[in-house]
Amino acid sequence: MVPAPVLVELDWLSNARGLPRVRDAVLESVEEGSLAVVELQASDYARIRELCRRYEDLPLGLVDASVVVVAERLDEPKVATLDHRHFSVVRPRHVRSLRLLPD
Repeated sequence: MVPAPVLVELDWLSNARGLPRVRDAVLESVEEGSLAVVELQASDYARIRELCRRYEDLPLGLVDASVVVVAERLDEPKVATLDHRHFSVVRPRHVRSLRLLPD
């Protein structure tokens, strides 16, 4: 599962780094159903704002905060990220800390 805002960031990063095949592979995974896109709910935005304000010194942006919020909503203790520096600091509501993959 991936929060919808992550796809926008992935598109930007893959274009900026000259890796359009990465975007294509992710979109193919969505199309085939092996990767589910989780849309944000109206109630998620208040929590996203709260996290962005609380961790503005990181800075924690909308995309990273949306990952935390969706994990909280789905009661998911694990997130896949290469950004261990930010995600190791953020304290979600549902667990003491997120388990970051890859380890």
